[in-house]
Amino acid sequence: MSVPAPRPRPDRAAPDSNDLGGFGYRQQLRRDVGPFASFAAGFSFVSILTTVFQLFGLGFGFGGAGFFWTWPTVFAGQLLVALCFAELAARYPISGAVFQWSSRLAGTDVGWFTGWIMVVGQVLTVATAAIALQAVLPAIWPGAQLVGGSGADSSPVSATGAQNAVVLGVGLLVLTTLVNVIGVRLMAVITSAGVVVEIVGVVALVVALFSHAERSPSVVVTTSGAGEGNYLGLWLASSLMAAYVMVGFDSAGELSEETRAPRATTPRTILRALVVSGAGGALLLVGGVIAAPSLTDGSLASGGLAGVLTARLGDVGSRVLLACVAVAVVVCTLAVQTSGSRMVYSMARERAFPFASVLGRVSARTGTPIGAAVLVGVGAAVALAVNWHQSAVFTALASLCIAMLYLAYLGVTLPLLVRRLRGELPSGTDEFGRPLFSLGRWGVPVNVLAVVYQTGMVVNLAWPRAGVYDLTDGTWWLQWSALLFIAATVLVGVVVHRRNRARHGGPIVLGRLQVSAPTESDRVEEPA
Repeated sequence: MSVPAPRPRPDRAAPDSNDLGGFGYRQQLRRDVGPFASFAAGFSFVSILTTVFQLFGLGFGFGGAGFFWTWPTVFAGQLLVALCFAELAARYPISGAVFQWSSRLAGTDVGWFTGWIMVVGQVLTVATAAIALQAVLPAIWPGAQLVGGSGADSSPVSATGAQNAVVLGVGLLVLTTLVNVIGVRLMAVITSAGVVVEIVGVVALVVALFSHAERSPSVVVTTSGAGEGNYLGLWLASSLMAAYVMVGFDSAGELSEETRAPRATTPRTILRALVVSGAGGALLLVGGVIAAPSLTDGSLASGGLAGVLTARLGDVGSRVLLACVAVAVVVCTLAVQTSGSRMVYSMARERAFPFASVLGRVSARTGTPIGAAVLVGVGAAVALAVNWHQSAVFTALASLCIAMLYLAYLGVTLPLLVRRLRGELPSGTDEFGRPLFSLGRWGVPVNVLAVVYQTGMVVNLAWPRAGVYDLTDGTWWLQWSALLFIAATVLVGVVVHRRNRARHGGPIVLGRLQVSAPTESDRVEEPA
């Protein structure tokens, strides 16, 4: 009579390398990421201090005080997406999460294009995060305005401000690339410490703003300070800020191969990163609106939250809090670059990228994919450099990169919905022998609403608004740059993918599916 293998005790996870071996991969990346560092990866990518400070003025400039309501709207939509991702993170704990999830749900051709769009979007997001330094550093220290000197206009939408943003951004990219090359342990330590600083900074900022309130929070039900024109159109345009902030929660999934007990840990950290960011960001938005010296003189749209802090707390107090924001910008850029490099690595080891032998290699000394990290850093620097003479660099890059990420997310949730309707979403157990995270009977309605929301936001983000894409007010290709860039990305992807298929004699073939984590008694031999 056979004796069933014992399940792991609830306080002890099964060997993670065995789990990865069950998918046909050898454990190369180092599992140095614990639960808090996993949460930090997602929270740092979202980085409400970075992104709210960066685009608060843009959102208010379009929608006025009422733009606050874009925040709970986008949060609700992204929570639907995050719930779907949490299910997949438990079932496919593999680096290159979006590529892997889409490939295993819809086939490797669909998965490849999803991964390709995601990589391009992540490179642009790294660039956009890096230039956020311009929103805070010159306010902390005028000497940080290197282009034109300390007396030059540091506003991100001015010529000197935009060019200085490129200079500061490239310098930051050099730093984050070095950290990514050195190792995941250093990255985890920096992001974890940065998240602590950011959370403390958010609490301090909220207290400071609410204690210097000029008006009641009820002002958010008005359109005070909104731009001219149809308000619905202005409100939809202002949702760019919320859409830009609340992405990247899936980056915890990108680190699955470096996370201990990822089937149990990653679904919860994905949701926790979004929920904590949503709550903190909502308070920041309300605080900024009620503490602003004026809602109608244009200063809030041009100066954003940094201007509010300077006006209310003076130079010393505002600089201390802005220093927290600067830390958040650095950590956010690092987290986004790390996530992007893991996506490149995951695709390259499947020979799905040019120069796959370099990009898919993990350094034996550092335990990191050095080639992939350098590629993402260089790509982001190039994206900044080509915008040297474009003062719309902030708004255009932000809207474009988020439209790309939303498209990639749709490449996961749409095939997931098809699988659900067919009753093909597998179940299993995590490293502690517990059932995998599941939405159960709520899966179909949640998934349907997620797809509807994402489709609407892709259209909204890519809409050719001159106020977002063309601040020159007359350059047609800038106004249509989002759609042109997406089309060009797909066309280049077709060429690259067909070349890869021809070179390797057919489509990508992924390793087998292992639904449950192995138990302590399982012995999965790692492939050579």
